[in-house]
Amino acid sequence: MNLLGKIKSVLSGKDKPEHLRRGEMGERAAKKFLQKAGLKFLAANFRSARGEIDLVFRDGDCLAFVEVKTRSSEEWTRPAAAVDARKRRLLSQTALDYLRLLKNPAVKIRFDIVEVLLAGGVVREIRHLPNTFPMAKPYRYG
Repeated sequence: MNLLGKIKSVLSGKDKPEHLRRGEMGERAAKKFLQKAGLKFLAANFRSARGEIDLVFRDGDCLAFVEVKTRSSEEWTRPAAAVDARKRRLLSQTALDYLRLLKNPAVKIRFDIVEVLLAGGVVREIRHLPNTFPMAKPYRYG
């Protein structure tokens, strides 16, 4: 393959590993699902030095920081089980970074998980788990 072909392949996403393509598919599906549920989309893949938050939504007077977990099987465990104490701490720290960028508004916050289950490369089921965990200790907001 020539250089131009490689560049086109990378830009199209065909060179991405399968788990990254599945994750992106899950995030797109979660975003659509939450928008249809009435949440207002604010940001995707917010990154700070301490981590990344997949999606940020506004739900009334509350900011929802959303972690999306996409899996093709639940044989071993539910997708949400992957959000362990370490991941919750990183999500809490990254949420505080996001709020600092907004100059620490007086808003409620919550942490949601969206489980996206795939079958045959297509979305089979989406589960929204609102307010799944509190901000990790010792962090707090508001």
